[in-house]
Amino acid sequence: MKLSHLKEAGHLPTLVAAFLYFDYSFMVWTLLGALGAQIAATEALNLSPQQKGLMVAVPILSGAVCRIFLGLLVDRIGAKRTGILAQLVVIAGLAVAWIVGLQNFEATLLMGLVLGVAGGSFAVALPQAGRWYPPQMQGLVLGLAGAGNIGVVIDALLAPRLAAIYGWQNVFGFALLPAVLVLAVYVFAAKEAPVQIQPKRLADYFRLFREKDTHWFCFYYTVSFGGFVGLASSFVIYFKDRYGLSVVTAGDLAAICTAVGALSRPIGGALADRIGGVRALHFFYTIAGTSLLLAALNGALMLNVLIFIVACGAFGMANGAIFQLLPQRFSKEFGLMTGLVGCGGGIGGFLLASMLGFSRQQTGGYFGGLMIFALLCYGALLGLGLVKNRWRTTWGAMAHARI
Repeated sequence: MKLSHLKEAGHLPTLVAAFLYFDYSFMVWTLLGALGAQIAATEALNLSPQQKGLMVAVPILSGAVCRIFLGLLVDRIGAKRTGILAQLVVIAGLAVAWIVGLQNFEATLLMGLVLGVAGGSFAVALPQAGRWYPPQMQGLVLGLAGAGNIGVVIDALLAPRLAAIYGWQNVFGFALLPAVLVLAVYVFAAKEAPVQIQPKRLADYFRLFREKDTHWFCFYYTVSFGGFVGLASSFVIYFKDRYGLSVVTAGDLAAICTAVGALSRPIGGALADRIGGVRALHFFYTIAGTSLLLAALNGALMLNVLIFIVACGAFGMANGAIFQLLPQRFSKEFGLMTGLVGCGGGIGGFLLASMLGFSRQQTGGYFGGLMIFALLCYGALLGLGLVKNRWRTTWGAMAHARI
């Protein structure tokens, strides 16, 4: 498929605007993770390992909840208005953190709740882009829009460096610059898709939960996106704490790992378009689970970096594959399902980040947290084995894409 087809079949400026919005949002969503080692340092807030884990996990959990409510707003006032409102909330939070500062652990948790609104951008950007394009292009389109999670790479590269020079509090001020720029682009470039959307209610989410497939999709995304964002938020603290690296070096390694995961998302979506999402997910979950298992057992720095690169790539491609399947199964409820599945992904990220902190606090290492999430990957494989025949013989048989 040629990239020119994206312009011919839909609205390319909206796709680009959705990507930039998601990119900026993902950058600020994980900002506490990138700055975590410096905020938690003895000369700053002097946080325990468990507090560090919770600090980077709270924005992920907050983002999971926000995705539900932003998904409801998208259907009522439109994706563009919802996106603008969410960006303004995050900009206000960054401004307060820059001017007033984060004086204690409780303040970091409160900031995490505000940054969670940026994490909710998932429920805005993906439907906004996806509704412009036909079913056979959903894997590629949603993969491209979702590749905005490359923003976490910008975090890992720049935030520790800027904090080392200007102080970590001023990084929140620097984050306002791209925030305002992206908002301006979004206001002028993004457009609503010319489709009729029936506004959903909160009760509709509970109705969808009666569907068995809703549980499965939420679980699969809990593992794949949760694995990616949980690792991305924890890498700087992990590399600094486990190997005694500087925050800048730890940030560079984190950027390498997360870049692979972010850039792999559209590849996973395109591969799922070609061979089918179920088959692709079998491959990706196997690689991700095995990689986390090896990371838990290995102690060498560079080998662990390579292992995490593979793990992040597998998680990123799994994210793209899930969103190749989702609009085939829930085309009429795609906005709702984006919020629900995104919520599951956020919960997974919260679990992984907090488990790593808890494991470090209780055992002195990260073995337990990594092992538990590796087992979840293998659980996802078992789940795929249980549903694949039913999916392919029911809704998959009527889908306009490979299942």
